[in-house]
Amino acid sequence: MALRNHSTITEFVLTGLSDDPRIEALLFALFLVIYLLTMMGNLTMLLVIRADSHLHTPMYFFLSNLSFLDLCFSCVTLPKLLKDLLSEKKTISVEGCLAQVFFVFFSSGTEACLLSVMAYDRYAAICHPLHYGQVMSNRLCVRLVLISWGLASLNAFVIELLAISLDFCDAQTIHHYTCELPALFPLSCSDISIVTNILLCSSLLHGLGTFIPIFFSYARIISTILCIRSTTGRSKAFSTCSSHLIAVILFFGSGFLCYLMPPSGSSLDLLLSVQYSGVTPMLNPLIYSLKNKEVKAAVKRTLGKYL
Repeated sequence: MALRNHSTITEFVLTGLSDDPRIEALLFALFLVIYLLTMMGNLTMLLVIRADSHLHTPMYFFLSNLSFLDLCFSCVTLPKLLKDLLSEKKTISVEGCLAQVFFVFFSSGTEACLLSVMAYDRYAAICHPLHYGQVMSNRLCVRLVLISWGLASLNAFVIELLAISLDFCDAQTIHHYTCELPALFPLSCSDISIVTNILLCSSLLHGLGTFIPIFFSYARIISTILCIRSTTGRSKAFSTCSSHLIAVILFFGSGFLCYLMPPSGSSLDLLLSVQYSGVTPMLNPLIYSLKNKEVKAAVKRTLGKYL
């Protein structure tokens, strides 16, 4: 990749999460556990949904895509973080950094779209149960997933163009553990006001464009649940969307704070980024399995076949 603005710089230095070897050893053990749990949890979810015919429904079709995406998301940052925690010098090539910027935005953007689609699925299931099969047809489900991946790819491509347009001077130290576009701004010797505004607009457009449908879907869902007379019926209806609601709060809460706050390289920035890109992909399969009787029953049936 021959880029005019990167001709004098071939690599960046990451400050990482700590420079204390003892703390780095503890962090390595922690993130290794997180990475392994993420792999195991999401692979198990994919296997169970694939193997059990009871889960061949729109909700679990979207959930399988979310699990696959969480596998990809964790692979974007965690392997490099684990390697750096064992290294004295934490470096990344310019090309590798740009690739990481693209895949971070691609993974997070697709996840936001999928969560929005899953909210619409829960709206259709709770507010229009008699027509659910017609509304959420197989063709529509596939199209919604393809649109999610396509929109996220387009957004990530725009972000990548912004990263490529930056002119880097002598500064090579990124005050972060990974390459995220806001963390590259302090390294640029060119005017970043336009780039910052475009990033803000892009993040708001994509973030609000996926969050607003979730908000209105849940407004209708809550309204419908409150109209149910029996306590058992309300509890059952709410349980079908509680897992998704928790996943939405975890993802959008940390995501909005990550990209709407000015980059500072503070401990809060790093913590939000870790939660957003590392912890949430690990928690998603746990949230959907621990609070879902269908998934727990399917896990037992699947294990019974192979054990």
